[in-house]
Amino acid sequence: MPAFNPLVARLSPPPIPSVLAWAQAYDGSRGPKIDLSQAVPGYPPHPDMLTWLSEAAGSAAYTGYGAIEGEDALRQAYAAHVSGLYGVDVTAANVHITSGANQAFLCAAMAVAGPGDAIALTRPFYFNMETTLAMLGIGVKTVACRQENGFLPDSADVEAVLQSGVKAFAVVSPNNPTGAVYPADLLAEIFALCRKHDAWLILDETYRDFIDGEAAPHGLMSVEDWQEGLILTYSFSKSYCIPGHRLGAVMGGPALVDQVAKVMDNLQICAPRAAQAALAKAIPALADWRRANKAEISLRVEALKMVMQALPDWSLDAIGAYFAYIRHPFTGQPSECVAEKLAREAGIVCLPGIYFGEGQDNHLRFAFANADAQTIGLLTERLKDFRL
Repeated sequence: MPAFNPLVARLSPPPIPSVLAWAQAYDGSRGPKIDLSQAVPGYPPHPDMLTWLSEAAGSAAYTGYGAIEGEDALRQAYAAHVSGLYGVDVTAANVHITSGANQAFLCAAMAVAGPGDAIALTRPFYFNMETTLAMLGIGVKTVACRQENGFLPDSADVEAVLQSGVKAFAVVSPNNPTGAVYPADLLAEIFALCRKHDAWLILDETYRDFIDGEAAPHGLMSVEDWQEGLILTYSFSKSYCIPGHRLGAVMGGPALVDQVAKVMDNLQICAPRAAQAALAKAIPALADWRRANKAEISLRVEALKMVMQALPDWSLDAIGAYFAYIRHPFTGQPSECVAEKLAREAGIVCLPGIYFGEGQDNHLRFAFANADAQTIGLLTERLKDFRL
């Protein structure tokens, strides 16, 4: 048999299916399964969104190839939304639509780095970022984010990795897996360091719409010549409850958009067109609905905090947006063993910390946004009685 590409063959299987396989062994004895494994909205799309999707999917207008960069209507709607949120003037020329945020990161990484180059990630890291770079032959360097620092990187550590000559530094805020939200001043400092060392800052804002408050998350696009060093990625999946339609965005300077288009033309040509047409309507029309969903997620945050207060042996080390980073009480035990037994015997499906990088075995990731407050409340008794 001919050999496979070693850059792909050496990767572990996709993590979510393996965790869901553990849950298939759960016998239901502790009550309904509680799936905290994947970051998917735990409520349905708005009815108007479903109507617009249906109309566009049934239209012959969207059955052909579209523009590689995305539908003009969606690029304009998203640019207007970002302009209003951040108080800046960006246009459709700054936007490239992709099939989800994972593809957005892949396109951005390929646009700025190649085999033999390196990109820095924070640790714990979002595993798909690390595996994407590994498949591309792009090296990975990491900056440790420690619990005592709120799982945020230290500026000295950031500068040290930038001095090593990485092409980019990728940050996720709100963070996956910890939920930590990067303060605006820290992002400004990181961006300044990236510019100093001639590296791109790639900022994944997939969970941006669930940050408490109405203030802009940062002021990076107010920096002069920001387009020469900043790449923003985003997913429409969470805010509009359409992960199955696979839509995301890359935002940057027109020169970056041109490079991303080259990548996309070889990956997919264009993102799904009918969903783009529906989203172009939804962005301006569903603002109040999105705010209500943000409030609902905040209720789920508080519900999980109450659960953890009743479990002195467990520790809620970080929480925000969609994720909580939970320290389990079984020190020295592999997090994979803890997560597997939780799924099989307690019906609690979550991800082991080790999936997010070395040194993470003391933690589990709970994607709590999948469950409503009542369901989250069921965790108290199951975790209280759980033994490894």
